[in-house]
Amino acid sequence: MGYFENEFGINDNLCQMLLEKALSKGGDFADVYFEHTIENWLMLEDGKVNRSYGNILLGVGIRTVKGDQVGYGFIQELTKESMLSAAATAASLVNENSRPVASSYKSLKTPNYYPFNDSTIDIPLQSKLPVVKAINEKCFSLSNLIIKVNAGFHDSIKRILIYTSDGVKAEDILPRNFLFASTVAKKDGRTEQSWYNFGGRRDFSYYSVGMAEKLSEIVVARTVNLFDAIQPPAGEMPVVLGPGVTGILLHEAIGHGMEADFNRKKISTYSNMLGKKVAQPFVTIIDDGTNPQQLGSINVDDEGIPGKKTVMVENGILTSYLHDKISAKHYGVEPTGNGRRQSYEHYPQPRMRNTYMLGGKEAPEDVIKAAKNGIYIEDVSNGQVKIGEGDFAFYVSQGRMIEDGKLTAPIKDVNIMGNGPKMLENITMVANDLQLHEGGAGACGKGGQSVPVSFGLPTCLVKSMTVGGTRQKGGAS
Repeated sequence: MGYFENEFGINDNLCQMLLEKALSKGGDFADVYFEHTIENWLMLEDGKVNRSYGNILLGVGIRTVKGDQVGYGFIQELTKESMLSAAATAASLVNENSRPVASSYKSLKTPNYYPFNDSTIDIPLQSKLPVVKAINEKCFSLSNLIIKVNAGFHDSIKRILIYTSDGVKAEDILPRNFLFASTVAKKDGRTEQSWYNFGGRRDFSYYSVGMAEKLSEIVVARTVNLFDAIQPPAGEMPVVLGPGVTGILLHEAIGHGMEADFNRKKISTYSNMLGKKVAQPFVTIIDDGTNPQQLGSINVDDEGIPGKKTVMVENGILTSYLHDKISAKHYGVEPTGNGRRQSYEHYPQPRMRNTYMLGGKEAPEDVIKAAKNGIYIEDVSNGQVKIGEGDFAFYVSQGRMIEDGKLTAPIKDVNIMGNGPKMLENITMVANDLQLHEGGAGACGKGGQSVPVSFGLPTCLVKSMTVGGTRQKGGAS
């Protein structure tokens, strides 16, 4: 650590000066957030590198908070005069007597949930190329139906430094990387396509040629299977959510409603549900910043709060919202480490990290058997959610029919619709196969900001959801 002081001369005295300026007209607290991010992309199409580029982000954001109001200034130029100007912008939120700031700063010590080799900081192009090319070669070798392959690798290193007016100093270095592939197949005049990725906050050694071949096998199978896919019947029916990536439904349809700002503003349907039953007793939902190498993991949030594990729903009871400092003060609780921002150009909001449901006691095949007739969802995309009401619609990109308690034909051209809180109430079985999504490309949008997140789910049965298809038919519940 000490990167910002060594490279840019950022020290305790300078940051104390910035915080004093930010609170020179009053306020409850202030913080200073420095960021230096370097990211790179390598893109390959049909065996040839067609794009390779990078991006650098450097700057500081300064925040003054009064109640639930935020004054914010940011700037790219890390000179004393420019940063004081940004601090003055933040201070313009209020017009009261100045508020004192801490006279010394204690460096925050946290566990490291994403250790990596120093070589991950600057990965040479010649190290990435063999892995990306292996995807291209493997995909074409797996099926003569494949007519197009795109593959690529993204890596970034984000360094942050946070000073708070109450005397906290926190520094972190966050890797993010992912390997991705998409394929197009053609058969009897029809084309189908699919894509997949592996990643997270990983060391580069994770991305072997073997990993590239595993990714290729998955994406080719997902593409080719679509030629055998049918449209399921429409109507209300049981839906089984498969393990892993389907946790995005939990994130979108339920998790956002548990972010504390939506509840503080009485937008969320969960705003009066703390301590009340929201699911069956075997349902426990967690938002976690401490999962090793997961995309949503953080050693420290963007307000200087250590990464934590937060139990939102325990044995069916809503026990906690996800808090930043503002909402935590409003509710009289400790921050949960969910204050996150896209970059130094943005101020923090309560945001999810890795959101998942704990596994139950049932075998996955028993959950499918209990559904009798319905659909099994492996992956979804193109989701739309109304945060307040929790109403959602998702396109099922990968799934299968369930007939007489068994998985049968793959399905396509189908949407699922429902209400998040109602879906949570309707989960009647949970299997023992919790998986966290292994992707690294996921990002969540909120309030004009995008932050990396992940999610997970065990196989679980939702006794009734609306499935949009072409024929009307019910299913056993």
